[in-house]
Amino acid sequence: MEISLLLMGFRLALSQSVGSVFAISGSDIVENGTLPIKCILQGTARTPAFSMDGEFIIGGVFSLHYKELTKIHSYTTAPEPPTCTGSVNSHELRLARAMIFAIEEINNSTELLPGIKLGYKIYDSCASVSVATHVAFQLSNGEDPVIQTGHNCSNLGVVMGVIGASSSTPSIGISRIFGPFNIPLVSHFATCACLSDKQQFPTFFRTIPSDHYQADVLAKLVKHFGWTWIGAIYSNTDYGRNGMASFLEAAHKEGICVEYTESFYRTEPQKIQIVADVIRRSTSIVVVAFTATGDMKLLFEELNQQPSPPRQWIGSEGWITDLQLMRFSFCAGAIGVAIQQSVIPGFGDFLLGLSPSEVAASSILTDFWEEAFNCSLKKILDTKKRLCDGTEDLVTLKIPYTETSKFRITNMVYKAVYAIAHAIHTAVCQETSSTSNCKKRSMLDLSQVFTKLKEVNFTQNGYHVSFDANGDPVAFYEVVNWQKSESGIIEPITVGYYDASLPKGQEFCINRNLTWLDGGLEVPVSVCSESCPPGTRKVLQKGKPICCYDCVPCPEGEISNMTDSPDCAACPREFWPNAEKDACFPKAVEFLSFDEILSVILAVFSISGACLAIITTVIFFHHRTTPIVRANNSELSFLLLFSLTLCFLCSLTFIGAPSEWSCMLRHTAFGITFVLCISCVLGKTIVVLMAFKATLPGSNAMKWFGPLQQRLTEVALTFIQVIICIIWLVVSPPVPVKNLSTYKEKIILECALGSAVGFWAVLGYIGLLAVFCFVLAVLARKLPDNFNEAKMITFSMLIFCAVWITFIPAYVSSPGKFTVAVEIFAILASSFGLILCIFAPKCFIILFQPEKNTKKYLMNKN
Repeated sequence: MEISLLLMGFRLALSQSVGSVFAISGSDIVENGTLPIKCILQGTARTPAFSMDGEFIIGGVFSLHYKELTKIHSYTTAPEPPTCTGSVNSHELRLARAMIFAIEEINNSTELLPGIKLGYKIYDSCASVSVATHVAFQLSNGEDPVIQTGHNCSNLGVVMGVIGASSSTPSIGISRIFGPFNIPLVSHFATCACLSDKQQFPTFFRTIPSDHYQADVLAKLVKHFGWTWIGAIYSNTDYGRNGMASFLEAAHKEGICVEYTESFYRTEPQKIQIVADVIRRSTSIVVVAFTATGDMKLLFEELNQQPSPPRQWIGSEGWITDLQLMRFSFCAGAIGVAIQQSVIPGFGDFLLGLSPSEVAASSILTDFWEEAFNCSLKKILDTKKRLCDGTEDLVTLKIPYTETSKFRITNMVYKAVYAIAHAIHTAVCQETSSTSNCKKRSMLDLSQVFTKLKEVNFTQNGYHVSFDANGDPVAFYEVVNWQKSESGIIEPITVGYYDASLPKGQEFCINRNLTWLDGGLEVPVSVCSESCPPGTRKVLQKGKPICCYDCVPCPEGEISNMTDSPDCAACPREFWPNAEKDACFPKAVEFLSFDEILSVILAVFSISGACLAIITTVIFFHHRTTPIVRANNSELSFLLLFSLTLCFLCSLTFIGAPSEWSCMLRHTAFGITFVLCISCVLGKTIVVLMAFKATLPGSNAMKWFGPLQQRLTEVALTFIQVIICIIWLVVSPPVPVKNLSTYKEKIILECALGSAVGFWAVLGYIGLLAVFCFVLAVLARKLPDNFNEAKMITFSMLIFCAVWITFIPAYVSSPGKFTVAVEIFAILASSFGLILCIFAPKCFIILFQPEKNTKKYLMNKN
């Protein structure tokens, strides 16, 4: 008894705000000593818009009128209960009629709740939270003003479940009231993801998917068509705020940037104008609208007064299928998500088959009928409306109530009724068709219906119904597109779907062609910055979202091979970007090949020089007995010509792709042959000096530098170079390498010196011999004779030294293959200098001035 008093005290406390709960009062003590309870309804009971008695009552809450009547309270008298005003919402009326149709269908069924009659009480919430809250207490308590009971007031007038409401905010208020009493609320159109929180709304269920999924679909829809720069507007309600929050989170994950986010509500005309101006001034083409139909209608009317530039509208299920909004032609091409189209057998005839008696018996239907046909069912003298004459036919009307070809939200009401019916059936009936196994109403507790509702799992008219742990169904949406028909009327056409039950990545699909803003067939572009092509990277613009960026070409040596690349990647060491910088290709390999003109020219000079040396050798051999050949030490001359032939030919080893053998051969062959050549020239110079010293009285100089000593000198000097080359090749030989540092865009194949000391030792030794030879030749240049060979040697050594002194800086500074070309040029130039300076004058005398090829002429002193 104390528990009952406490509970009713709580319910009485609630009555202070809504004035519609029961209180208890004492009475005479009955014979058995117990205290009977009188339950008194506080305030005025609301009359349901539609009702029917039954063993189990199902409640309904629909916004049958558009708004609540505004009243000014004096605070001197008790306030009147809230009432509705305005015209009848024909769409909501259709939903209420769908609930009635489903209950009547169940009552006529022999399988579901056999022998048990369901009743209903359907209330009008006027699209008002305060009225919806008042209705919630009404459904919790009943309508009788006074009830005598021997038990308690806590279960009096309680319905088995409630269908509603048609939006999230009223559903939140109703669910908070129903929660403590385990009254299930099954909504057909409350989509706020917040209602999935079972801690706050334990008895809330819905047959429409949560906005969590809708936000995900809208984000995927925007991403699918490549839109990264959008505007976002939403209703300033729980539906709009929570839905937009979920959408913005999903859009962020998809890399979508939002230019602006604006909220408004239908009762804020100034705010609606501000939002319209923002849309007109914006640079984004796409506008995502997470709004209710009533809010969107007023915004479109504002935009229609001063049309904005063409906009691609993306709509939530709250307004995208509203036929009344499709009269705004500037919205053609809108795309959005909608509840799946459904078929409810017999419901179309039920809607259109309203009889005059039914209409006359209901004030709501009377108002609807009079508004729809602009006539009056009552005989009133001063009315401007004509009297309804009975010829009115609903089939002729084009209003949401008479739209019977496509049932979307209507099917959600239909499924909600069947869900509660199945829960009641499971709670009161055994698994048999016998009606005797169904319990009496007094044996049914609300907690049983609530528990069984969590477990429902059935299919009605081909549509599956079940709830997850949060009271949500499996999400399935259709993607609809506003397309103009041949008659010019805008119609919602299904062009795709979203099915959350499919594997990840396959949930979203577009399977039909769409039309876009202004009836275009090409997908509009809505980006802050154009996509960066391959070969560039994105650089964010300071102070702007990540979708606003500049396209900067990739740095040298780096590429980007995809659109909108955030960074450029460096090519591998042996690769280089193409001109577009979108791919890496192997670097061009460069070396002095035989195919190049430069190589051919050098090779021609090399072979020509060798041939010249051979021809000179042949001439000297043919005239070997003549004085000019004998006077110049013919043995050293032939050895010098042989070494010069090798010098010319060794330059060919520098042409072609370097290999291990060619790298070792080119430098050692060059070093040894040139030392042999210079040693021969040095020997000839010494011979000239010794020959003139021997003419002096008492001199025996030629005794110490005879033919044997000359040969030993050549061998010794050459052997030193051979030793240097062997040490070089053993310690750190030249090897072929790929030079990647001289040029970034190409590879130079060259011979690395291995040991720089070895290379410069070879050159230094050659230079030392050349300088020594040059000094001796200078000393012997003024010796008397008609033909003094020392003069020619001096001049040849001068050319030799000049060439190689110039070679050093040229060699160091020449890049790539030109380093090799410079070395070849130095070899050829010095070789030609030797052969032309030493042998050309002799060959000229032999061939063209034979009269001078005599001992007398040669020995003649000036």
